[in-house]
Amino acid sequence: MRVKCVLCDKIETIEDESPVAKRLRNRPIHTYMCQHCDDRIKEKTNLRLESGNFRLYRPKTNGDDW
Repeated sequence: MRVKCVLCDKIETIEDESPVAKRLRNRPIHTYMCQHCDDRIKEKTNLRLESGNFRLYRPKTNGDDW
């Protein structure tokens, strides 16, 4: 399956039976990002987290005392 990275427009081929290919076929809202772009975003996000100027807003979990 031929896929195109949404950030750098690089065209790659992935195996037809891989979980990524199945996800892209079954749910068209999902997009593909190449490994280079994924690593770059992960690295920059970790740097921002370490700097202290970046907050990741996660939903508060209510403790169920059921």
